[in-house]
Amino acid sequence: MQVCKTLGLLALLLASIPTNAQPQPDSLDIKIGQMIIFGFYGKAINTNDAVYKAVKEGKVGSILLYRRNISETDTRARLKTLVDGFQAAAPIPLFVSIDQEGGLVNRFDSLSSFPLMPSAFYMGTKNDTAVTRKYGNNIASVLVATGINLNYAPVLDLHNSQCPVLGARKRCFSSNPQQVIMHAAQIISAHNSYKVHTMVKHFPGHGSSTTDSHLGITDVSNTWRAAELEPYRQLINQGQVQAVMTAHIINKKLDPSLLPATLSKKIITGLLRDSLGFDGPVFSDDMMMQAISSHYGLEQSIRLALAAGVDVLMFSNNIKGVVSYSPKNIHRIIKSLVISGKISREQIDKSYFRVMKMKTAFQ
Repeated sequence: MQVCKTLGLLALLLASIPTNAQPQPDSLDIKIGQMIIFGFYGKAINTNDAVYKAVKEGKVGSILLYRRNISETDTRARLKTLVDGFQAAAPIPLFVSIDQEGGLVNRFDSLSSFPLMPSAFYMGTKNDTAVTRKYGNNIASVLVATGINLNYAPVLDLHNSQCPVLGARKRCFSSNPQQVIMHAAQIISAHNSYKVHTMVKHFPGHGSSTTDSHLGITDVSNTWRAAELEPYRQLINQGQVQAVMTAHIINKKLDPSLLPATLSKKIITGLLRDSLGFDGPVFSDDMMMQAISSHYGLEQSIRLALAAGVDVLMFSNNIKGVVSYSPKNIHRIIKSLVISGKISREQIDKSYFRVMKMKTAFQ
């Protein structure tokens, strides 16, 4: 009965979305496509590009922008043209996403025509919600003007200056969970006012790490503390969390099997969904980061992530030393896992429903 109800809701969601060539709601290819997000090269539409072709065929449902996609001159217009070109090709409107936290994680950093976007740590140190809201508005206004509708922010990790990838780069608001919650809520609210989606990260807490998961295995078992869950717990309870990004960290306190959180059913389904009650879409951090790509085979990592409860898999094509992945190959691997019964169709339906529900949230 629940599956029938879910499929009915899927049909309603699809009917509400303006599309160029609306697919049938029972299309497995289309559902899998909505579970894949890809980065690409170029600052203008290239109809021969593999990611563009996969988007047009409905086999990639979201794209990821980096500085390499942003022109130095006439930036807003050119970026909007690029985004509009991808949206025009997609059978279902895309999540067009970016890491735009501010501070060092700022894709518009060298472009003087854009407003100031300081770091989360700066905002947390000021500890003034009006200041945080102002900078949240700055970020969201730029994104909406350029057609970007999903920001991988705010960071909910707790500040630790010894963490090379977060604290040392001033990406966290504070070491105090309540301050993190207060300022993250302002960033989320500012984005919501511009109808830009947000994604909190990096679950279940990356701030206590002493190594960088971009470069290899990161184990926080001896440094992680339960307080790192508090921002997730409270913001989920307040209904503020639209999407969650996983961390590629090992935490034997949460999963004795030593699987990275992205691949751990205990952490994603058991903790995030069952214990904390989150039922929105869960996005992986980049599956090409070496904590995953150097230690797990491509098919194995995809299977484990989906089995863990991840709804959308990210492939940035932005990690040094990692060979670029083909979007059609990723789609083929997921489809083969479904056809072989290693991943159920019901699970695909649930992931698809979560993604489509979020995509229609601001309509």
